[in-house]
Amino acid sequence: MPVNAIPLLRILLQRAEAERDGALGAMRQAEALVQHALAQARQLLDYRGEYDQRWLARFQDTGTTELLHCHRGFGERLDHAIAVQDNNASQLDRRMQRAREVLLAREQRVAALRKLIARREAEVRKLADRRDQRDTDEAAQRRAALSP
Repeated sequence: MPVNAIPLLRILLQRAEAERDGALGAMRQAEALVQHALAQARQLLDYRGEYDQRWLARFQDTGTTELLHCHRGFGERLDHAIAVQDNNASQLDRRMQRAREVLLAREQRVAALRKLIARREAEVRKLADRRDQRDTDEAAQRRAALSP
């Protein structure tokens, strides 16, 4: 194993961590967009319910055909807006799932690099320990050879 392999692996690890951090930011942003879209969809649904309740009260007092057509037309536009917002939230949710998958892949790469670095460091320590033991053994043999 080359002596400079571990520093190069550490550089790769830093890059992988930076990519992972970027993926985490992208996923958090995607989550926020999904939450915002869902909140807007809920607001539209709530407004639709309130609108229907107000219309029922008003139509009971003074109900005309023109008012009924106006209500129906606006209600259809609200339903369309709700459907568009639901579709938007679904698309954003799919984007968030992809961002989560990318983040998971980045985290796995970081973990693999950390594991590889730890193995390489263990190999270096093992070689150093063997070298130290060999040096100690040789020194002991020389002392034993020099002793009467």
